[in-house]
Amino acid sequence: MQDRTNGQEAHFGWFNRRRRHVKAADFTIVDQAMLKRAVAAAALGNAMEWFDFGVYGYLAVTLGHVFFPGSNPTVQVIATFATFTVAFLVRPVGGLVFGPLGDRFGRQKVLAATMIMMAAGTFAIGLIPSYASIGLGAPILLLLARLLQGFSTGGEYGGAATFIAEYSTDARRGQMGSWLEFGTLGGYIAGAGVVTALTTLLSASDMLAWGWRVPFLVAGPLGLLGLYMRMKLEETPAFKAHAEAMEAAGDKPRIRLGELISVHGPQLLKCIGLVLVFNVTDYMLLTYMPSYLTVTMGYSEAKGLLLILIVMLVMMPLNVVGGFFSDRLGRKPMIIGACIAMFVLAIPCLMLVGSGNDWLIFTGLMGLGVALVCFTSTMPATLPALFYTPVRYSALSIAFNVSVSLFGGTTPLVTAWLVERTGDPMVPAYYLMGAAVIGVVTMLFVRETAGLPLRGSPPAVADQAEAIEFLAGSGRLTVDEALPPMSANVDVVEAKPV
Repeated sequence: MQDRTNGQEAHFGWFNRRRRHVKAADFTIVDQAMLKRAVAAAALGNAMEWFDFGVYGYLAVTLGHVFFPGSNPTVQVIATFATFTVAFLVRPVGGLVFGPLGDRFGRQKVLAATMIMMAAGTFAIGLIPSYASIGLGAPILLLLARLLQGFSTGGEYGGAATFIAEYSTDARRGQMGSWLEFGTLGGYIAGAGVVTALTTLLSASDMLAWGWRVPFLVAGPLGLLGLYMRMKLEETPAFKAHAEAMEAAGDKPRIRLGELISVHGPQLLKCIGLVLVFNVTDYMLLTYMPSYLTVTMGYSEAKGLLLILIVMLVMMPLNVVGGFFSDRLGRKPMIIGACIAMFVLAIPCLMLVGSGNDWLIFTGLMGLGVALVCFTSTMPATLPALFYTPVRYSALSIAFNVSVSLFGGTTPLVTAWLVERTGDPMVPAYYLMGAAVIGVVTMLFVRETAGLPLRGSPPAVADQAEAIEFLAGSGRLTVDEALPPMSANVDVVEAKPV
């Protein structure tokens, strides 16, 4: 029988592994129409974030000329990626702010705020005068806009992944979560497509004069659309159930960062490890490769952009297929298999990318893309399931952004610098291999969660009949056999009335 203190309730939420104490009425019945709307709204926000990343990565060479003139091409690209990377330093701050707000006041409200802030930051870049117009003020304004973007995106992925995971049924969480990264690829393709079209249609002088602004200005209308969609959503069933339980108990607790680390530290470390391999691969292929092909390998910029655009188009349907299989095969086989494939294929794929032959370059990029699909289709369901409902938004946002800031977002800058210093064009392959090893080791310590209820929430099913069928079977009610230990000095602070 459940025996929880208020502190346990605040950290862990619903927990009951004894079938005889659970009734079908305790299950969460998922509204399928609302689920589709939730997935679409969350995916659009992620698309907005990655639209900016795609534009920035594909315009790296052009932005170097606009904001950092007077240097050699390699230094310009490094300076552009340095500005790109600085924004990641404030992402953990955004996670620290938005995560706890999402756990206390709801996922939907916070996601609406992050959407409008992201759009504003991206739109502002398109309005910044060039270095030739205002001198040093240009890169400073670029930096400020990137900082706003970084702060807002600190609450975006953790919230969006949490939102979809908590709205989904246990049986289809992988497939539903895969649409989040479908949005990522869609946003990136939209950004890359706009840049590719502009690069093809405009002269080099027009691109430097005004063409580079167009993709950033498009973010304004997209942000308003995303805000409208998110404002129309209801709160997730998992959060509503937990909030009602805490309200009935007369509590609205606030968990300190130290307590979060103390109680959930092992899961935070696992999340950091998984996000590392996921995002190093992601940023290496989608953000760094366009500049790598142009600056390091001397390949045509327009052709390089087009090839990676095609790779992403192929990845989009594969991503949904991967989500489907992650529900049937399990998260662990998918992620471990992807890490092994990355380790084995990194060097051969980079050799193909450096061959100079169009078809061989595409084959090398596609090989990396297929390995990446196994991450993008599985991680949106794997990462939220690491944490209990009361702390999911906070824990995921903090761990995700710490890892992205230290390892993912720095990948283009560090790789470009290492290639410049060593003169070895195979550095990206070695970087990917190191990340793959970390991914395998981390995943060995992660419990399988495919088909199981989220930690801290009762089972989520499509209808009452499925709940009755579940109780008649032998499926597990919880991922963990017992709650993690809480040290004696952990004390949840009650929030002051507002």
